[in-house]
Amino acid sequence: MSLRTLIIGLDGATFTVLDELLEKGMMPRLASFFARGVRAPLRTIVPALTPPAWTSLMTGRTPGHHGVFDFFRMESPEDRHIRFFTSLDVKSETIFGLASAAGLRVTAMNYPSMFPPPRLNGYVVPGWVPWRQLRLACWPEGLMDSLKTLPGFNQRELAMDFKLEEKTIEGCDDPEQFAPWIGLHTRRERNWFEIFRHLTKEDPSDLTAVLFDGVDKLQHLCWRFLRPQDARPLESEWELKIREICLDYFRNLDEILGEMFEIAGPETTIVMASDHGFTSTRRVLHLNAWLAEKGYLAWADAAAEWDTQGALLGVSQVARHTWMIDWSKTTAFAATPTSNGIYINVSRDGGPGIPESEYPAFRERLIADLSNFIDPELGIPVVTRVWTREDVFYGPCGAVAPDLTLELQGTASVSILPSPVTLSWRPETAGYHHPVGIFAAAGPGIKHGEKVGELSILDVAPLVLYSLGLQVPEDMQGKVPREIFQPEAIAARPIIKTAAVAASGSTETATAVLSSEDEEVILESLRDLGYIE
Repeated sequence: MSLRTLIIGLDGATFTVLDELLEKGMMPRLASFFARGVRAPLRTIVPALTPPAWTSLMTGRTPGHHGVFDFFRMESPEDRHIRFFTSLDVKSETIFGLASAAGLRVTAMNYPSMFPPPRLNGYVVPGWVPWRQLRLACWPEGLMDSLKTLPGFNQRELAMDFKLEEKTIEGCDDPEQFAPWIGLHTRRERNWFEIFRHLTKEDPSDLTAVLFDGVDKLQHLCWRFLRPQDARPLESEWELKIREICLDYFRNLDEILGEMFEIAGPETTIVMASDHGFTSTRRVLHLNAWLAEKGYLAWADAAAEWDTQGALLGVSQVARHTWMIDWSKTTAFAATPTSNGIYINVSRDGGPGIPESEYPAFRERLIADLSNFIDPELGIPVVTRVWTREDVFYGPCGAVAPDLTLELQGTASVSILPSPVTLSWRPETAGYHHPVGIFAAAGPGIKHGEKVGELSILDVAPLVLYSLGLQVPEDMQGKVPREIFQPEAIAARPIIKTAAVAASGSTETATAVLSSEDEEVILESLRDLGYIE
């Protein structure tokens, strides 16, 4: 058996940063890859956020169909309980499950929406798992024990540290913390590569997918060092040093990519994609504070005394902040700082909230208020677009999605915490998600050295199935991008559609074997995020 298709995920990668590095000769191996294949802008889904976007890439479907909307989700449309997302929330079959069901070997590494691990015909090392529980989170059982023998392997650095994730989004004001934090992500990418090399050598899969997420982390925290033209000039010695360390991360990533290209060889189809792009941000919308000012939300007495622990947005306060809301007087609220979403509190069985019969008119009034919200300092609308649930989350899973999702001017960030102001500024320019990321591909039948027009992240799943010689389910919302192939390649091997496939394979299997150890992994995640003590 040999590797047929390799997916390389670069979380948050953007041509805005990569092209500058390519022009300066800092990533020659990536430049060579682009030259022997095709590249394109890749538009993601709404919201432009890691869990739903990667799940859309893996399923070829939008969140309303696959069921993942955020890092967190409501337990049900009637319940305000918020919990961390898991693979059990994925209600559409993934490319990994489809390939495995077809008898192919599959390896998936560091992808979200993969815990509890689907019982694939191959290997799973999921992302977004605390290090103490990573051994229990891998498939097959005992995989982590064998990986520990690899040179330089570090289980603690490989797994997700939720405290570090908070720093990524909230920011860092200690200059001494930047260098070791960037070094951690540089080592972490090498760890993932060593696992890829080991498994590909010892037991290669037909489909292997590896996600490198340090790109996203560095761009969130270090955008002003990577793109000083978007912020104030770098003047101090330590700022210039941090910029160089950031560039070293990308140089190291380029070395890793080059080694992966060499291992894969010319007969392997290589697909590279990001879940979203990146841009700069400084403005912060204190969304719950604005809702309170407009009379949609009321804070409980506890809010006045709540210690936010210096947080700006409230990443680690998601569960706790709901205790600060007076639900008897609240009709709309933002549950998380990550999705730009607003939930409308609809009365159930005579409880608090608006009557269901008033929902349409109430929603229109809220949309109008949001659209008329003008930034007093900049003189422009704060909210540039409002999507309803039906607009972007239509599908069988849409009932637990936010009622409204906002597009903000200048890609402002959302804070869910109490605040005396509705708008503020970050102390320094940071990076924030942009809806257009990157796509590139090379391999048999693919054009050479060409740029094509914008593709959809939903197109990646059909493309991967086609590259494996599998039929494409007709209910996938994406399509095989014919424009990346040489015409004779499609003529020689036509795209074949098949009937819709229900999510009855790997996801159902994972549900059936959810053990006490699996549940402990979820609880560990909740502890680290501050859900439970």
